[in-house]
Amino acid sequence: MGCTYSVHAVGSREKKKNIPEVSIFVPSMRVPGQCDVQRTLRRLIPTDLADRISSLRNQIVLVAEDTGGSAIPELQRALEEYLPLLVGLTAKDHGLQELVEFKWRSLQDGRQEACVANSWFEVLSVLHMMAMLTLTEANSILIPTNHAGSSERVVSAASVLPESMRDAVDLLLKAAGYLEFCVREVLLHIPPDIKNRLPKDLQENVLETSFIQALGQGTEMQLSLAVGSQNATLSVKRRLACEQLSYFGQAHYCLSGYNNNNGHGKKHLLFIKWKYLEAKAAAYYFHGLILDKGTEPASHVSAVCCFLAADELLAESKKACLSFCLAVPVTRAPPLQGAMKHLNRKIPETASRKSQMYGSLIDQDKGLQILPDLPEFQQSLKPDDYELPEIDSAWDSKKWEMPGLILKEHLNDSEEEMIPE
Repeated sequence: MGCTYSVHAVGSREKKKNIPEVSIFVPSMRVPGQCDVQRTLRRLIPTDLADRISSLRNQIVLVAEDTGGSAIPELQRALEEYLPLLVGLTAKDHGLQELVEFKWRSLQDGRQEACVANSWFEVLSVLHMMAMLTLTEANSILIPTNHAGSSERVVSAASVLPESMRDAVDLLLKAAGYLEFCVREVLLHIPPDIKNRLPKDLQENVLETSFIQALGQGTEMQLSLAVGSQNATLSVKRRLACEQLSYFGQAHYCLSGYNNNNGHGKKHLLFIKWKYLEAKAAAYYFHGLILDKGTEPASHVSAVCCFLAADELLAESKKACLSFCLAVPVTRAPPLQGAMKHLNRKIPETASRKSQMYGSLIDQDKGLQILPDLPEFQQSLKPDDYELPEIDSAWDSKKWEMPGLILKEHLNDSEEEMIPE
């Protein structure tokens, strides 16, 4: 489930409209549209190969349309099976890179967003869809629902188990791997004129924002696990909070210079702002706890400054959360869980208690009331390594039985046949 599409709501025939809960943000979901692969590739490659490519792509189209993208395992299997065949279309020696016109549309509004005759565009779109499905799966793990037919939540926030959070981290790193590969490799193969007119969801800075955000949310899950562990030290918790802050700061920088005045871009930016403020509140809280262990009066005053800053940031984050939820498409935030459930209770309590405890110190020397800088840490989470699968063996032209025809020699004839149409 993501901010745009509820896994259980999309495609449902119930009259009651569900407002999806968002724990893991899914920036967008794009699905393939019908295109005549068989007709375009006829006589250029063996019929059975063209049939396989067309059949698998049509399967993805139909499942996505029928389920609204909620049949995640089935779609992922079909996409993974489709990729080795698609890789063959990208090979330069086959000369087919710009023959097939691939169509994709936004699942949110149903409009035909893109129609591009470039096989690398198809690879980009497939990997993007795989990433969005993976993020959707991660969100659904953290927001259990009653699968007996009711969309109502039947478990408390406390029921999100550590195992579920670890599974969510694995899925976030997997999704980040797909998206990072798109930025690092796939976009390099797409000509500038096509790249400039790609849908906003597939623009480089949006893809980069999405994979950095996934790493930030993975760190958020790790912080929740640390807060729930008796073995995690304050230093570990502070480091994770500071790393989370760094990821979301970086994601905000990537997206803030982009045109996000409406639609999904605006909601995406609001989500990142919300998570950035939460991370900053957590970082100052844990930094304050460590400073408060010092013996000098200045350490206690600095700690109080951290606690008061954390309290203000927490209040700001709640406002940011509301702005995110109300932005179109309307969503709900899940009940507090993990680190934020703990921090929403501890930050106001600690800020109040410590400011009273050290009130006399603060009054004695106003010059000590300077908010200390947060420490900087190297980001530890990295996207999973991803590489395209090997080309399907069906592309071995030595095995093709096409009497009198050689692939490259026949291309011009086929293109001339299609011009009048």
